[in-house]
Amino acid sequence: MCGICGFTGELEQREDVIKKMTEVITHRGPDSDGVYMDDYIAMGFRRLSIIDLENGDQPICNEDGNLVLTYNGEIYNYQELKKELEGAGHKFSTTSDSEVLLHAFEEWGEDMFEHLRGMFAFAIYNKETKAVFLARDFFGIKPLHFTIIGDDLCYASEIKSILEHPNFTKRFNETIRRWTRICPSSMCPSR
Repeated sequence: MCGICGFTGELEQREDVIKKMTEVITHRGPDSDGVYMDDYIAMGFRRLSIIDLENGDQPICNEDGNLVLTYNGEIYNYQELKKELEGAGHKFSTTSDSEVLLHAFEEWGEDMFEHLRGMFAFAIYNKETKAVFLARDFFGIKPLHFTIIGDDLCYASEIKSILEHPNFTKRFNETIRRWTRICPSSMCPSR
């Protein structure tokens, strides 16, 4: 188990905020932590070391440095994918499945999911386009929560990381309340 978190946008004391967001999920990855920050995004990571113990730290960048990844999970077929991606000309510097995810995204974009077998939640940030790509496995085995705060994105493996963002406001979701009012009692799971 590992943990990821991050947010986009300008914020005072951004480094302190991402460190707090990362610290509250230390139990997800007690072995190491990492942070990536630029003017647009702050990304945090907690690691439980399983694969590539020496070189598998995150955030991790692709070889030209324009993509940054934080990832929680396990790609079961990463060794086969690595061979396929090497055959397509990709160069690897680690033996981790996280680097395979980066190259899979480079090679196939959003179609990468047709190739992946495993459980995962990850964030890939493109430094050039400022795009943030969030994904999780189809069954939701690895958690990934997100919210929009103003015009900015905030995401994490656990909601308590999102609660550390100073601009996040806890409030009741009116859409859910309206739904439960009109929902017949036999259909409402909350009753």
